[in-house]
Amino acid sequence: MQVSAQHVKRLADLLADLATRDGTSPTALDGVSCVRHSRSQPRAPYVYEPSLIFVAQGRKTGYLGTEVYTYDPRHYLVASVPLPLECEIAASPSKPLLALTLQVNPPVLGELLLEMDEGAALDESLPRGMYAAPLTRTLSEAVIRLAESLSSPLDCRVLGPKIVREIVYRALCGERGAALRAVAARNGHFGQISKVLQRIHVEYSQTLNVENLARYANMSLSTFHHKFKSVTSNSPLQYLKTIRLHKARLLMAQDGINASTAANKVGYESPSQFSREFKRLFGNSPLEEVKQMHEMFGRGS
Repeated sequence: MQVSAQHVKRLADLLADLATRDGTSPTALDGVSCVRHSRSQPRAPYVYEPSLIFVAQGRKTGYLGTEVYTYDPRHYLVASVPLPLECEIAASPSKPLLALTLQVNPPVLGELLLEMDEGAALDESLPRGMYAAPLTRTLSEAVIRLAESLSSPLDCRVLGPKIVREIVYRALCGERGAALRAVAARNGHFGQISKVLQRIHVEYSQTLNVENLARYANMSLSTFHHKFKSVTSNSPLQYLKTIRLHKARLLMAQDGINASTAANKVGYESPSQFSREFKRLFGNSPLEEVKQMHEMFGRGS
């Protein structure tokens, strides 16, 4: 059964009270954040961590390779692995985009699958690492209960983790739950690629080559390239470069360091190469991009 207009309004009202400023705001519940954007934003590069994203008001459109994902009050997004993509936002001051984000926890996925007596089946079809799916009434009700609990410290502490677990369970049972189930299959191809992605996110500043990553995934070089691109829509080197540039962008915006220092911290040996590739990805020089981020969200937001 589809989500009702009353459910949509209720969640939007709750998130409007929780997300009082633009940007991403953590809640009292670990791994759960509120998002608010008061104006539309053109298509731009982002990196999504493994998460479930529920939009209560406004609309986001994600572009991953040739795939287009729309998530709005009637569709939610699942990113089962860390993914760089392009995203655009539809919002306005009178109707800001409001969303709730839940981090995906692989151990919790594994525990739920064991309780469901399904196990983590090996991935024969190798699902894409991202998908959008219709929001059902049952899932919508759970998300609303989670948002309600966030306004009460006691409810948040006692009920919040249980409701998060229910939401993940509902997503696992959904028509597009294969990507989430595959995350728990550590020995399957999807699980192996997921393990490599996590390594890249931890060791992005170190010297990483495709041959070593393929060995880490226990795959031949050709198989690794094929499986990696099937999941992420990027080649391994493209993915690594994108992650490094996004990490540098955050370092400059949040820590106030200059482009040359940021380039060195994320593994670039040539500042000029860093600046060229940064402008190619973000459309701005490092200095211009940091200034735009500060104007958009405010320093320290």
